[in-house]
Amino acid sequence: MKHKTLLAIVGPTGIGKTHWAIQLAKHFHTEILSADSRQFYKEMTIGTAVPSASELGEVKHHFIQHKSIFDTYSVGDFEKDALAKLNDLFRDQELTVIAGGSGLYVDAVVNGMDDFPDIDPSIRNELIAQWQSSGIEQLQIELKEKDPVQYNNIDLENPHRLIRALEVTRGSGKPYSSFLGKKSITRPFKTLYLGIQASRETIYERIERRVDQMMQTGLLDEAKKLFEHKNLNALQTVGYKELFQYLDGAYTLEFAISEIKKNTRRYAKRQLTWYRKNDVILWIDFDAPKEKVIEEVTKKLNTLADG
Repeated sequence: MKHKTLLAIVGPTGIGKTHWAIQLAKHFHTEILSADSRQFYKEMTIGTAVPSASELGEVKHHFIQHKSIFDTYSVGDFEKDALAKLNDLFRDQELTVIAGGSGLYVDAVVNGMDDFPDIDPSIRNELIAQWQSSGIEQLQIELKEKDPVQYNNIDLENPHRLIRALEVTRGSGKPYSSFLGKKSITRPFKTLYLGIQASRETIYERIERRVDQMMQTGLLDEAKKLFEHKNLNALQTVGYKELFQYLDGAYTLEFAISEIKKNTRRYAKRQLTWYRKNDVILWIDFDAPKEKVIEEVTKKLNTLADG
């Protein structure tokens, strides 16, 4: 390859992105940037499926548990940090891998962030107060009414994302989604998207098994340690918020686990919706032979180099 290339490995949660990132990074003798926003925080391990110590030992990873849940860390911060790291890595290698389930974070690195208008901070404060007093459902209803496009594209269980979308919508008088995709940025590298796919049934089966395994390996104990900080933005995520409901006495443990599975399936569905809009993704089966995948990726990289 005569140019720098970012190999972006994407796909729904639990599909095996970590496995394929490691296999391909080892083959191309490179390193991995994690774009999974849930894995940034050092206090969260089991519920975010952080790569194991042995996996982290196989290939050098960046942006894994490098922040605290008490830190403020946005997608814009990640974009800046990831580009700086890529600049360093591309000095010595032609290809670097980025992998993760957060499509927004991958897209920020590849395409840049969209420009949004300045919004009066009081609007955000009002939305936070509304969420804390009335719950997340009212935010969901308002977003569905005012911006159905964004409603169908974000994690509806994440109040931070809902509040941000509504903050822009209320403050500008225009849907949040109307500001997306307007900015065009040229990066000093090319990008090859590699998508890991499986049937919907297989994805859901893998999610069920993963949640059961998380519970067996101590997810409840992890949630107990974090319970006093349950209102932090970093903890408004599947796997923790359901167990916080159990610890609050609102759910039985059995129901909390079933909710984790249901909400994770919904998250996977939204991820697939996000990725299906990208028509340049090279899709491979999650259980494809390694040699075949390496052959397909190499062929595509050569095509990029000739383009």
